Amino acid sequence: MREREGLSYFNNISGMKTDPTSINRPAPTRIKRKVKTFFYSILLLIVIISGLFIYWKYFYTFSDGYRAGLLQKFSHKGNIIKTYEGEMILSSVSSNMNVAIASEKFYFSVTSENLAQKLDTIQGQMVIVHYQQKNGVLFWHGDSEYIVDSVKRIR
Repeated sequence: MREREGLSYFNNISGMKTDPTSINRPAPTRIKRKVKTFFYSILLLIVIISGLFIYWKYFYTFSDGYRAGLLQKFSHKGNIIKTYEGEMILSSVSSNMNVAIASEKFYFSVTSENLAQKLDTIQGQMVIVHYQQKNGVLFWHGDSEYIVDSVKRIR
């Protein structure tokens, strides 16, 4: 009893007020709780940053626009997961016989089955496609970072 009185006497002398629950709780329990809280906070931060990175890399639309050209190739390919892949020739200069001289190829992927059927029927024709460019490629969306979501045939 005297030790308790002495302890409270010293606490009162120093001017500090003590919490009665902290006297009975051992110090390692408080330290363990702080360490657990720190690691849970770090884990939560890692999950949030990873989620934001995955969204930015694979789902965020970096750019979108239109491309016009000759739909040269369209195929359904893949070993395990089949995707629709296309290739257009974008010509910037044509000769007097309407043949492309300076050209660039535009590779794209299609995720919609209906659009794939439409593109399959208009191969070899001039088309305008609307695309969305992603920062990364998901293997079930195709091989290209350009995802075509609509097509219009040029007459």
